[in-house]
Amino acid sequence: MPQVLQSAAERAVRYLEKLPARRVGPSEEAVRALAAFEESFPEGPSAPEEVIAMLDDAGSPATMGMAGPRFFGWVIGGTLPAALAAHWLAAAWDQNAGLFIASPIAATLEEVSQRWLLDALGLPAGCGAAFVTGATVANFTALAAARHAVLERVGWDVESRGLFGAPEIQVVAGEEAHPSLVKSLGMLGMGRDRVIRVPTDSQGRMRAELLPELRSPGIVCLQAGNVNTGAFDPAREIIPRARAMSAWVHVDGAFGLWAAASPRYRYLVEGFAGADSWATDAHKWLNVPYDSGLAFVRSPDHLHSAMSLSAAYLPQGEHREPSQYVPELSRRARGVEIWAAMKSLGRSGLAELVDRCCRCARRFADGLSAMGFEVLNDVLLNQVLVSFGAPEVTERVIAGIQEDGTCWCGGTVWQGRHAMRISVSSWATTEADIDRSLEAILRVARAAGAKRAPSPNARQ
Repeated sequence: MPQVLQSAAERAVRYLEKLPARRVGPSEEAVRALAAFEESFPEGPSAPEEVIAMLDDAGSPATMGMAGPRFFGWVIGGTLPAALAAHWLAAAWDQNAGLFIASPIAATLEEVSQRWLLDALGLPAGCGAAFVTGATVANFTALAAARHAVLERVGWDVESRGLFGAPEIQVVAGEEAHPSLVKSLGMLGMGRDRVIRVPTDSQGRMRAELLPELRSPGIVCLQAGNVNTGAFDPAREIIPRARAMSAWVHVDGAFGLWAAASPRYRYLVEGFAGADSWATDAHKWLNVPYDSGLAFVRSPDHLHSAMSLSAAYLPQGEHREPSQYVPELSRRARGVEIWAAMKSLGRSGLAELVDRCCRCARRFADGLSAMGFEVLNDVLLNQVLVSFGAPEVTERVIAGIQEDGTCWCGGTVWQGRHAMRISVSSWATTEADIDRSLEAILRVARAAGAKRAPSPNARQ
């Protein structure tokens, strides 16, 4: 055991050391080499050292450099050193984090992290929390609590009686609501196509004046951080109206909720603390290893009622039992990495991480505008949308950048416009990485025939 673990650690360190200099996306040759894994199930055992060597030799070159400083696709953070080391240690502990008696350390670190998270995100101190896989399951978990609460108010026990014959729940969300939220509604039996969609403005914010007449039982879903533009729905206008009609307010804040950790950007989340539930990701801006999502519910009782086991066949103690607040019973100890990340950063370090990512996004936007390319969004946070002209030209530029390997950015279609989306979310990204990436983007854009012309959004 010590020998194979030492080998794996040495290989992991070499991988990370080479990450800043290597191409971000894997080469075609590296992807083709994955054919080495296409074999029949072995008849006999293999030496653990050989297994790890194969993973590293054939697998490492075919990875996406998500943990490096110049991966700007989707909204994916890297992994902080303390969080990665804690992940390794937690894997060695191999804890089932379902019950306090099964793993006192896992349960304790969840409790501590819960308090720290609520503090950092500016949420009510007494909220219940669920440590889950990502924003999809965080939305699912919080919305399950919402479903329980709004139906309980009208005398319906959904956990016991199901949805057959239940009062119809009105669900309202913006046109730009993330698909993971809509998927969660579908899994909960509230329907994907029954959602009342509210029109949005040019930045993807829900237009409060077009909110429909709300009724009970009802759920209003807000967004803190549009995945394309970074924009925030107008919580201060919508939440009081929803509360007046006894509607539950849920916030999908997969990455945007972390703006609360920065004194500079905290204004963006003003009013969101008045909601009833919130979903976010720790593997985005907190930069812990995949997978790590978080759901918070104002009333822990509502979360417990929606998620607890119908029969407590396992020993329940006086401590908070983690499995009573999440969909899973058996799961890994995600709270270990979250605690390590927050302990290593502290309040000032977390604020600096958010500020630096936003500063780098602004540097991207200013540089692209100065080159004559059109930035399509108001860069308020860490998201940048840029067009290189005609759709086919923009697509060529995106493909060229991914092939070039200096950085990696993805494509999107924003309100009918083809665009490249840049998401700056990693602790490892510096302004030097932005400048290096801008040089590569300009080089690729020229080769792709992108026209440089002053745009209405050009920054002076």
